[in-house]
Amino acid sequence: MEERYTPVPLLRGKVVVISGIGPGLGRSLAFEAAKMGADLVVASRTEARLLELQADLAAYDVRVVPVVTDVTDEDSRVALRDAALEAFGRVDCVINNAFAIPPMDPITQIDPRKLARVNETNVFAPLRLAALFADALAASKGSIIMLNSCVSFSSQPEYAGYKLSKGALEHLASSLATELGPRGIRVNSVAPSYIYEDVNRGYFDFLAAVDGTTHEEVYAQKAAPTDLQRLASSEEVARATLFLASDLASAVTGQMLTVDCGEFHS
Repeated sequence: MEERYTPVPLLRGKVVVISGIGPGLGRSLAFEAAKMGADLVVASRTEARLLELQADLAAYDVRVVPVVTDVTDEDSRVALRDAALEAFGRVDCVINNAFAIPPMDPITQIDPRKLARVNETNVFAPLRLAALFADALAASKGSIIMLNSCVSFSSQPEYAGYKLSKGALEHLASSLATELGPRGIRVNSVAPSYIYEDVNRGYFDFLAAVDGTTHEEVYAQKAAPTDLQRLASSEEVARATLFLASDLASAVTGQMLTVDCGEFHS
């Protein structure tokens, strides 16, 4: 699909804060936002990763401010907000992409303390960032986007802890949309299914080795339930996410957009 996509400056003049910069979706979110003209504040616990991204985005006509951030720490979250406002004086969108994966065990077998630790990243950090950035977002009539997951539609025992965490995040986004809407702030979620990027490519290699099959056969199995018979790339998920950050979505709030090549729908 790449040859059919031409970036347009949907986010020119906007400042987008992205948490959870990593090798997959977080990096794609930053690249696609830069292609759309956004100035960026990028957050991760790993400084080297942020500086590498900043260097890689130097070819685009945007400013990129890296901020080493632990989203589970309140002082660090405050520092992220302050750095964004000091650098740009405004914030138009906060994308909560940071996440932690709970133990892949049946829900009754997971230590509740481990679930609580995961939810510090997956639920409470987005809540606190929403509260901390609310005044700036009200001033810009901006938006918040939660990166959720199509795990919400799955019932396999090994996904139960993840589903619990992402279900709480979906309800948080809905509640924030209602609370912050009168201030002009939109709150939406994006739910990808399997994203075909480096992490899942490695996972598919692992599954192929365990089952004695090939990577291509694992891919075909995962893509089979989708209408398009393929999996979305991280770039495609990023673009759908950034639509919600743009003024094209000015009347869209309280929604969860699935980006799954047609795997789940009524």
